[in-house]
Amino acid sequence: MDLVSVMPGRGRRVRARTWSAAATVALAVAGISAAPASAADVNNAKNAGFESGLSGWTCSAGSGTTVSSPVHGGSAALKATPAGQDNAQCTQSVAVKPNSTYSLSGWVQGGYAYLGVTGTGTTDVSTWTPDAPSWKQLTTTFTTGASTTSVTVYTHGWYGQAAYYADDIQVFGPDGGGGGGDNPTVPSAPGGLAVSGTTSSSVSLSWNTVSGASGYNVYRDGAKVASASGTSATVSGLSPSTSYSFQVTAVNSAGESVKSSTVTATTASSGGGGGGGGALPKHAVTGYWQNFNNGAQVQKLSDVPSSYDIIAVAFADATSTPGAVTFNLDSAGLNGYTVDQFKADIRAKQAAGKKVIVSVGGETGTVSVNDSNSAANFANSVYSLMQTYGFDGVDIDLENGLNPTYMTQALRSLSSKAGSSLIITMAPQTIDMQSTSGSYFQTALNIKDILTVVNMQYYNSGSMLGCDGKVYSQGSVDFLTALACIQLEGGLSPSQVGLGLPASTRAAGSGYVSPTVVNNALDCLTQATSCGTFKPSRTYPALRGAMTWSTNWDATAGNAWSGPVGAHVHALP
Repeated sequence: MDLVSVMPGRGRRVRARTWSAAATVALAVAGISAAPASAADVNNAKNAGFESGLSGWTCSAGSGTTVSSPVHGGSAALKATPAGQDNAQCTQSVAVKPNSTYSLSGWVQGGYAYLGVTGTGTTDVSTWTPDAPSWKQLTTTFTTGASTTSVTVYTHGWYGQAAYYADDIQVFGPDGGGGGGDNPTVPSAPGGLAVSGTTSSSVSLSWNTVSGASGYNVYRDGAKVASASGTSATVSGLSPSTSYSFQVTAVNSAGESVKSSTVTATTASSGGGGGGGGALPKHAVTGYWQNFNNGAQVQKLSDVPSSYDIIAVAFADATSTPGAVTFNLDSAGLNGYTVDQFKADIRAKQAAGKKVIVSVGGETGTVSVNDSNSAANFANSVYSLMQTYGFDGVDIDLENGLNPTYMTQALRSLSSKAGSSLIITMAPQTIDMQSTSGSYFQTALNIKDILTVVNMQYYNSGSMLGCDGKVYSQGSVDFLTALACIQLEGGLSPSQVGLGLPASTRAAGSGYVSPTVVNNALDCLTQATSCGTFKPSRTYPALRGAMTWSTNWDATAGNAWSGPVGAHVHALP
C-alpha cells in the first residue's frame, strides 16, 4: 500500500520514472518456452559466462563490471548498476543464421532484470523479472528473418532500482559462425523433492534448483502431469484420502534429466483442505484499516462502514526472527484505542458477517521469507496472531520482494494450521502481475486452491500493458479492465480477482479514479457494459469485487468511495 503523508518511518514510494510504452513492451513476452534443440545447435554468444571480464559486451554509461560473487556458474558474473537516466544496458552482437529459431536464456539475480534481443528481422522479444532474491533463469525464443546474420542481445535493469547480476547467457541454435559460448548439457536430476502441503484435491511440491535447467517436469505415479519454471508446483484434481507418488525432472534445450527420487503424499479427507473464501459473499469489498495516524481520519474498527466485507489491518511488524511477524496496536496514535476494545471490535465485525485479517508488508515492510526456516516462522507467527486477536487470515502486501517458493510453503503451512476458513488475500503492484513468471503471480497460482482474492493496486504505476499487448495509462476504465484481463486469463479464477484503487486523491501519489470509473470497470468485466476502448473477449460474472486504500482516507472524504462502490459491488448479479 502507498502511505501518503505518513508518520515517520513509513515513507511513500516515488517511482524514479514512468513506464514508457517501449519499455513495457518487454513485459508482454515473458514465459515463452524454448524450441527443441537439434544436435548441430550451439551457444552462439561469446563470453557467455563473463569469465573473460566484459570482453564481447558493451555496457551503457560504464554501468557494468564483473564480480566473483554472486555467480551462477564458473568464477564470474556481470554486475550492472542503473543510475539516473541510465538503465544499465549491456549488449553483445551475436552471429546467427537466417530463417532460424534460437533459444535465448540467461540467469539473473538482484534488482529488476531484463533479457532480450533486437534486430531479429522478425519480432524482437524480451523477458524480465522483478527483484529476484536468488538466481533465476529467463528464457524466450526468437526467429531470424530471411537476411538476418546478426542480432543484438541485451540485458538491462530499471531506473531507480538496485543493481542486477547476470550470468551464463545463451543464444542456442544453429551455428552462426561466430560462436564462443559453452553448449548446454542435459541437467542433473533435482534433489530435495519434498511435499510442502496437501488438501483434499491437491499436493504441493518443492525441490532444489538445478544448475543449467530452464524448467522442470512433474510426474505423478510415473505420468507427466505438470511443468514448472520454478522450484515448486501444485498438482490438483486429485481424489480425497488417496496416496500418490511424485518425481521431478529438470529440462533445458539439451534435453531432460533422469527422474528424481520419489516422494509420496496422501490427500486430506473431503472435509479438509482449503476453502479460500469462507462465508464471504460472492462479490466483496476489501478495505485497509490504518493502525497509525498519517493525517487520514483516525478510526476504531467499529467505525468502518458495513459496506466493507474484508477489513485488512495494516500492518503487522517484522521481528528479529527471520520471517516472523508481530502486531502492535498503536493505541497512542489511535486516540487511546485499547487492545481489549480492538479485539472486541473484531468479534463484532465477525458477528456481522465480516472478515478481519492482518496485512503483512506495506510500502516499507521488510518481512523476508526466503528459506524453510523463515517460512515456518512466518506461518507460526501469523497463526499465533490469529489466535491472539481473532484474525480470520492474512494479507500479503510485500512490495520489496517475494520468494514464491517459500511464501507458498509458508501459506500452505498456515492453511494446514488454520483450516478451510482461512482468508488469504494479496495486494501486488501492477508490475508484479504483468506476467505469470512474476513472483507474485507465481505465488498466487501456487496457492490457487486456498487463495481468496488478489486485489492488485491499480495506482502509482504509470502506463502498463494490457492482455491485448497494448499500452494503457492509469486512471481509465481501459487500464483497469485490460490489466485485470491478464490475471483472469493467466490462471486465476474470476472470484480471485479484485480491483484495488485509492479512496481519494490524497490516498495515493497517482492513479485515483472516481467511483463511477471503478463501477464502469466492474460492469465491463462482469457484463460487457460500460467498457472503454478495450472490450474483454468474454465476461467474468464471478469477479470478486474491489479494494481500497484505505478505510481511513475513505472516511476523510465522507465515505465517498465505499458508498457508491460498495453498493455497486453488492448489487452485481
